[in-house]
Amino acid sequence: MTMTDPVADYLTRLRNAIQAKHKRVDIPVSNLKRELTKLLLAQQFISGYTELKEAAQGVLRVQLKYNEGKSVIGGLKRISSPGLRRYTNSAGIPRVLGGLGIAVLSTSKGLMTDRQARAAKVGGEVICEIW
Repeated sequence: MTMTDPVADYLTRLRNAIQAKHKRVDIPVSNLKRELTKLLLAQQFISGYTELKEAAQGVLRVQLKYNEGKSVIGGLKRISSPGLRRYTNSAGIPRVLGGLGIAVLSTSKGLMTDRQARAAKVGGEVICEIW
């Protein structure tokens, strides 16, 4: 079965694991998913990850982070999709919950948070919002 939107699948797997209060979730690996996971770790939305080479493609095992039984990730939202790409310049980068969340952008300099993209004065495709 082919997957048309791997980022939406990634976010859905995270959302489902959080709803079920799992400690970890396994996600098929790709370069974009690996970079997105590194970004989530740097922003302290997850507690860690490991890359397993069990399958031919490989698997990212993401350890979810909870605070007093409640997930650190309050919500995930896909912004740009394969059918409708959303691009923005550096002045139009959205703020998520007044700066409490992050918007993830795919720029010419790689995957960045909204704050990093504003500081570097680059725009790009708004991948998702996480709060």
